[in-house]
Amino acid sequence: MTVIVVASLFYSCGGEYERVLEEKQKEIFPQGITKDFVLTYTEVAKPLRLQDKDTARVVVVLRSSLNENYENLRFRHQLFPEGIVLDFFDESDQKTIIKADYATVYSLTNLIELEGNVVIETHDNKILYTDKLFWDRQDSWIFTPEAFTFENPEDGTVMHGLGLDFNRDFTYFYAMQTYGVMNVEEESDD
Repeated sequence: MTVIVVASLFYSCGGEYERVLEEKQKEIFPQGITKDFVLTYTEVAKPLRLQDKDTARVVVVLRSSLNENYENLRFRHQLFPEGIVLDFFDESDQKTIIKADYATVYSLTNLIELEGNVVIETHDNKILYTDKLFWDRQDSWIFTPEAFTFENPEDGTVMHGLGLDFNRDFTYFYAMQTYGVMNVEEESDD
């Protein structure tokens, strides 16, 4: 009888012990916090020498009111919990703006994840809305598996869809599962 009582005591406490361990999470602190954060990404056509420093061109300017740096962790990343603005510049120095409520920059994978009210405004006034967007910095590729709305005021197009891939310069655009309104001009047979 004593063995059963002792065994049941250990068994009944086991669940509580696991629950307490689950509630006690290790606190993780950033190695640095920056307010009014601005970071400029540049690129060059060839490796730089000291005399070539003027050949670098600005590709992206990243701005945020708050940056939390977790580069000290095994999976290095940076958080932008108060939102982010990315100014992209193409080869002709035309600016496209991306805004989001929250962002994570993953250092090891060169991926930026944008979340919440993501809006892209291109230099030619096209606008894309979505709730989540990924930018692969290494391959200059932007994509979302989420629902999106694309508006082109030039031709009156309003496209909705689920899933989208495009390059940084917006010269390649692949939309999946789309529907919407597009004005098409008919050619006359004259």
